Amino acid sequence: MTARYKFPVRTLTSILGNSQRLDGGAMFGNAPRAVWERWIAPDDRNRIPLACRCLVIRDGDRVILCETGIGAFFDPTMRERFGVVEDRHVLIESLAAIGIAPADVDVIVLSHLHFDHAGGALTAWSGGDPPQLVFPNATYLVGDEAWARAQKPHARDRASFIPALPALLEATGKLEVITGTTSATLGDGYRFHRSSGHTPGLLLLEVAAASGPVVFAADLIPGRAWVHLPITMGYDRFPELLIEEKTALLEDLLARDGRLFFTHDPTIAMGKLARDAKGKFSTVDDQAEVRDWS
Repeated sequence: MTARYKFPVRTLTSILGNSQRLDGGAMFGNAPRAVWERWIAPDDRNRIPLACRCLVIRDGDRVILCETGIGAFFDPTMRERFGVVEDRHVLIESLAAIGIAPADVDVIVLSHLHFDHAGGALTAWSGGDPPQLVFPNATYLVGDEAWARAQKPHARDRASFIPALPALLEATGKLEVITGTTSATLGDGYRFHRSSGHTPGLLLLEVAAASGPVVFAADLIPGRAWVHLPITMGYDRFPELLIEEKTALLEDLLARDGRLFFTHDPTIAMGKLARDAKGKFSTVDDQAEVRDWS
């Protein structure tokens, strides 16, 4: 285990996991290509680049990791099918680059259990050996509805889950299933917003930072382009509900001078919420990466 350091304030740092290339039409739902290709350019297979960005929170002597990205657990055939770019476990490398070993992570917050948000909790594929958890000392936080969905998925989203993952998480004996808007594990300074437009019980972690609230937007708002209210994904369960949930969150966060942290945006990690004279939401003060931000 690496040495532990005590940080005097709560700090936020963005790190990258494995990246993906997915169909742009699927990522932008009913928006036509003539519109969305101005935001993110597709390749010759109509795929757009997507990050699987995670958030590291250093809070006193604790290390909190918000999501784990897609990871490298897929075999080569599935890796190609789902557009995973790298064959190594990028998240582990990114953590090492900022002095964090897997054993140093105390808490992992999972917005939901789709493989592109939770797969990084597993070891990299190695010729057919069953995957194991990477983070031996972590307590895992998952919402109650998301937990139930992962164990009994619908036919529409069954392929989005990792069948072995719930049992592995439960076997740790350190799983907190969140039933409300707060967590006994996290304590003060953290709360959850809930959303079901993308998948039942999506949890959006809000961190009370010194410079104002930051919301890990997960798949409610996967990147800057999706801040615009009508823009949803083809993967979303109930797009109209999602727009209503997004509207409520953005109006609340704007009133509190807050920021959004983006997991899938290929170039932007975090931006401050803004609204123009016509009522359109956007972000300003966009940051490509966040380093020890408070």
